[in-house]
Amino acid sequence: MEDIEAIAALQDPVRRRLYEYVAAQGREVGRNEAAEAAGVARTLAAHHLDRLTEVGLLESGSRRLTGRSGPGAGRPAKVYTRARAERAVSLPARDYRTAAELLAEAAEQAGLDAGLCAAARRRGEALRGSAAPCGGLEEVMEMLAARGYEPHLEVAEGAEGAQEASGEAPRVVRMRNCPFHAVAERFPPLVCGMNLALLEGLLGTDGPVRARMDARPGECCVVVEDSKNNND
Repeated sequence: MEDIEAIAALQDPVRRRLYEYVAAQGREVGRNEAAEAAGVARTLAAHHLDRLTEVGLLESGSRRLTGRSGPGAGRPAKVYTRARAERAVSLPARDYRTAAELLAEAAEQAGLDAGLCAAARRRGEALRGSAAPCGGLEEVMEMLAARGYEPHLEVAEGAEGAQEASGEAPRVVRMRNCPFHAVAERFPPLVCGMNLALLEGLLGTDGPVRARMDARPGECCVVVEDSKNNND
């Protein structure tokens, strides 16, 4: 019932906009910022943000948004981030997570990593169908967003001062959500390898982009970059 209540809380369009904005930032968001993004008054935003916290979709805390401390720095403001807990509803009840964990455990114990990755790559290719490999990072963003990875572009690590001939620093696509997070936490090498193979099949390996492992806390273990940025 708790999951149903949490998901039902998103039925309100303003509340949903606020949740989606906070979730997309990948950082703490204050009430003023969230209200401006959703186009509502701060008091209304505060009400909905606190409701989202009550049902477990957001987590709240407090900090000074001015970046200052000591006298004159002002009172700490309430901030929000997306909750780490997963929410799912199935009617009637189903338990695919346990099945996935049992299969992952059996595959790991039997040393079936290579076979699993081969199957994942074939599945990715089947999902791509007859389409050509992704032609660039913008196309990658669209494809990953459609599959729930919550992608975002950022400057490649170590490239803040570097620039390509176009005058822009190299960028990569990182993902704030891993669709296989619950199972990946228990079997990281197996599931992360499967995820990489799936994305290789989905995006293509003979195009201008490539997927590779680059785990970072709180995000998907895979990053996608322009092939020309690969110096391996």
